[in-house]
Amino acid sequence: MQRLTHRGLAYYQFEALQAYGVIHGIFTRLGGVSEGCWASLNMSCSTGDAADAVYENRRRALDALGLRPERTCTTWMVHGSHVRVVYPDDWRTPAANEMRADALVTQARGVALTLRFADCLPVMFYDPHRSVIGLAHAGWRGLVAGILLETVRAMQHIFGSRPQDVIAAIGPSIGPQQFEVGADVAAQIQHAVGASVVRAAADRIYVDLWRAAQAQLAALGVGYIEVAGICTASNTREWFSHRAERGQTGRFGAVIALA
Repeated sequence: MQRLTHRGLAYYQFEALQAYGVIHGIFTRLGGVSEGCWASLNMSCSTGDAADAVYENRRRALDALGLRPERTCTTWMVHGSHVRVVYPDDWRTPAANEMRADALVTQARGVALTLRFADCLPVMFYDPHRSVIGLAHAGWRGLVAGILLETVRAMQHIFGSRPQDVIAAIGPSIGPQQFEVGADVAAQIQHAVGASVVRAAADRIYVDLWRAAQAQLAALGVGYIEVAGICTASNTREWFSHRAERGQTGRFGAVIALA
């Protein structure tokens, strides 16, 4: 990934998406106006932060990408497998952003798909042949539920994408050295992905969510997968981390749009 800055904000872009001119960014926690445990570019209103601060943070992030705040679509995330299709005029209906889903896909140009994270995987999708983008929120529950698979399938069934044409980009999230889980969770993830993603060290169990996501996408036939390899729990100066900060933290934003 490439690290970029804009008026005090810091964000990252994927090389594969840059090559196609896809507007996108995964924003760090730097450069916003929130204070306390939400300092400073918190993009979520559901964490207890002041709404005015969150809206200003969102405006700053979108401005960095040349996007308009009013042309944004988001969703309430529930760690499930529902994929929402975003149509060109959805941004005109505020109630549309109250829908519950964990992924968004669209062919609408100039509409910013936005989601928020604090250890879960932000995964961006792009089909250059059909001009389709997607953005998914995938924690361990989402991986088990199949949210990444359902996102690609939605692109395929609704817009005619072929998995081999899809580019998938896995962003900063909790890494394999930090994601400690119980035996039951490890078993669920291992079963869902069908690849070796569990590591035992002494009396502790760790899961590699990056590899888990890669394995699921590769099994579906996704043609190209880029992995950031950046651990949010290991660097709370730059990232919000629910695990490392014991739930007292904000959410960083991921944004993608078609020019």
